[in-house]
Amino acid sequence: MAILESPSACIKADPDLIAKIVLFPGDPLRAKTVAETYLESPVCFNTVRNMLGFTGTYRGRRISVMGSGMGIPSATLYAHELFAFYGVERIIRIGSAGGIGDDVKLRDLVIAMTASTNSNYAAQYGFPGLLAPQADYEMLRAAVAAAERIGVNARVGQVFTADMFYNANDKAGAAYKDFNILAVEMETAGIYWEAMASHKHALSMLSISDHIFTGEGLTAEERQDSFRQMMETALETAWEFAEE
Repeated sequence: MAILESPSACIKADPDLIAKIVLFPGDPLRAKTVAETYLESPVCFNTVRNMLGFTGTYRGRRISVMGSGMGIPSATLYAHELFAFYGVERIIRIGSAGGIGDDVKLRDLVIAMTASTNSNYAAQYGFPGLLAPQADYEMLRAAVAAAERIGVNARVGQVFTADMFYNANDKAGAAYKDFNILAVEMETAGIYWEAMASHKHALSMLSISDHIFTGEGLTAEERQDSFRQMMETALETAWEFAEE
């Protein structure tokens, strides 16, 4: 693996080693698992700060996968560097989320059309109003079609991107539910804003691993099966936009 000097703070790699589309789990070890399980001939392109990144092929087309870390500050740092310095055009977040809606069940795949948030990240843009973070429509449409094709139960709608994992406001969950928010997580809004500001494309896919109101949660084995369904949907979606 080539380690090169670059304007990037946290990625040191040959740009030719990174595909135009990147799958983006929070955990870098999950990125390693994805590469070793689903990609052919994966090559590691980044080890800086142990935020592992790999590129391989899926059904003959190049796809990369790289960890993003937890929360908007970390995820947008890596998204910005991939977009600005490495020629990446599309990012698909693949992560877990807590269900909120009554009709959101464990193992469901939530595809985030947009994300409400308590983050102030977008203030930097000086936008004269509230800038709504939203998914790329073409990728969203491809993901819905992929889920239907392979029989994955997918819900499309709004999620909530939280700036904190432990929320001292015990009324927050009920407010999210009242506005028909499907799930809560910590990265989607930032990734969408970063893609919009960079004139690039992003989509977030979330596997429901627990439910905020019912208290239900998946076992480790069940989480793995749920993750597999999300990954198959994400890979089929990425394939539509990947290069040979």
